[in-house]
Amino acid sequence: MTAHLARPGLLVPPGHGRTLITAAQQVTFKVTGEHSRVSSSFEVVVPPGFDVGAHLHTRSEELFYVLEGELDVMAFEPRVRTGDDWRHWRALDGRRVVRATPGTVIVVPPGCPHAFANPTGEPARMFFQASPPPDHERYFEDLLTLLDTGDPPDPAAIQELRARYDIEQLTPLRHGLS
Repeated sequence: MTAHLARPGLLVPPGHGRTLITAAQQVTFKVTGEHSRVSSSFEVVVPPGFDVGAHLHTRSEELFYVLEGELDVMAFEPRVRTGDDWRHWRALDGRRVVRATPGTVIVVPPGCPHAFANPTGEPARMFFQASPPPDHERYFEDLLTLLDTGDPPDPAAIQELRARYDIEQLTPLRHGLS
């Protein structure tokens, strides 16, 4: 019998992984393109007041699993993409934004508008997976650098960054309780 030399598996214990922290978000890289050809996986702490803004990807598929806290989420094409606030959008089939609690799973295919925001006074935590890797890894690194200045995010810089990583921004990204 011939031994097959497979790549070793990856085990990331609780509390481990490379973590990027800013006032706007905390992202822990759990699985990167270095370890998977299929997807990148992250644990994300979403602070009170953070709103990723409605957006879509033409190539990426995403999965979100709420672990702790509550998030307002949507993953549908609205009747009309109106205004700066996606939380009022409604789909042709009547779907609306929902409050996601622990155990909620959201799957977003390429081309589907989606968003999440933390409207509560407590942090939320979610598992996030993006396919294919490593675009979201690089995006998070660059985004957190922009958000870490302590100033409100520069809309032009955010727009350029998102365009570079296959993200069409539909409503503004916001962080901090307003």
